[in-house]
Amino acid sequence: MTFAPHNRRLVLIIATALGLSSATLSAAQAGTSEWVDNAGGRMRLVAMAPDAHGKIRAGLQIEPNAGWITYWREPGNSGIPPQITIAPETGVTLDKIGYPIPKHIKDDRLDDIGYDAPVTLPLTLSAESGATEIKAQAFIGICKDICVPFQADLTVALSTAGQSQPEEKALLDAADARLPEAPSSKFKVSKHALSADQKELTLSITLPDIGDTTPDVVIAGPSGYVFTKQLMSKRDGTSLTTTVAIGKLPKNYDISGKSWSALVIDGARAIESPLAFK
Repeated sequence: MTFAPHNRRLVLIIATALGLSSATLSAAQAGTSEWVDNAGGRMRLVAMAPDAHGKIRAGLQIEPNAGWITYWREPGNSGIPPQITIAPETGVTLDKIGYPIPKHIKDDRLDDIGYDAPVTLPLTLSAESGATEIKAQAFIGICKDICVPFQADLTVALSTAGQSQPEEKALLDAADARLPEAPSSKFKVSKHALSADQKELTLSITLPDIGDTTPDVVIAGPSGYVFTKQLMSKRDGTSLTTTVAIGKLPKNYDISGKSWSALVIDGARAIESPLAFK
């Protein structure tokens, strides 16, 4: 299935009419912000002290309420991707957002890529010398029968180096453990080919274990486009051949020199592999 950016505008219009949930909260203690609540769940910021090079391990902790979902970086047909902005005057910058392995959530109403349980998005930040706090604005989509944009301003005071933060560290370690693996010789996309009409993408994939189930394959194409419909899949031991339907692409889109990615989810394990096109 193809998901394009214009579908999200309707979600924003509906949710804006209902009102954004937004709050500015100071830190309750070193290492975490206060929780911010909305109709569909809550979120907060968690951060460790800067290391000797000014790098900060942090995470956006999101807890959807029962029956609600939030989204991966390419959300699907009606979702909103997470957005995190760090106030530049604090001397802290955002280097990277990590995305734990999501689910392909599909029923009569939904065809989305996201999370239906608590999730923490790992963040890598850099702090200048003398920085004393992180001020972040988080904006996510959280959905049940409708999608409601959820915005919050979150502040964490940077604790002194060496201060013990066992709970925060355990939370961030667990988030890192849920990230997709790097491709390896035992788990990789070994070949990929796009048909001449750009309607089908065929992949040959090496899987880490012998099995009889069909892994989920999520193709993230141009920004705002994700493809999930597997037309044909054949698993033989640790080898998988699958063809994914490529729906509508941007007008006059030229694939030459572009790079997409393939998220391959095989049970509890997953990789995200770049797909380069000549």
